[in-house]
Amino acid sequence: MLPEEIYKRRRNHNNTPPSLLLIFTNCIVLAILIQMFTGCTSINSFFWVAIGVLALYNVYTIRRNREEYNMLNIIMYIASILFMVFLFYYFSHQPHKC
Repeated sequence: MLPEEIYKRRRNHNNTPPSLLLIFTNCIVLAILIQMFTGCTSINSFFWVAIGVLALYNVYTIRRNREEYNMLNIIMYIASILFMVFLFYYFSHQPHKC
């Protein structure tokens, strides 16, 4: 038999750090935006508006959970943003079949 504490520990995903949830949210939203609003020859202006809204959401989430962000979480967040920028430029410069 398993102890009863195992089932109570993960209720409502309370043990997932907010920084990790923010990184996952950024990756998912960016992937959807790239698929929907970037074409073969141009980038829709709504893409940049949505990126701005995502940036405001990031600022809001970081300020709300400021005590959760230590140096390691900040480094992981910055690395994830840089990785997403790299992937955006990498995929935007690939040859397309349009």
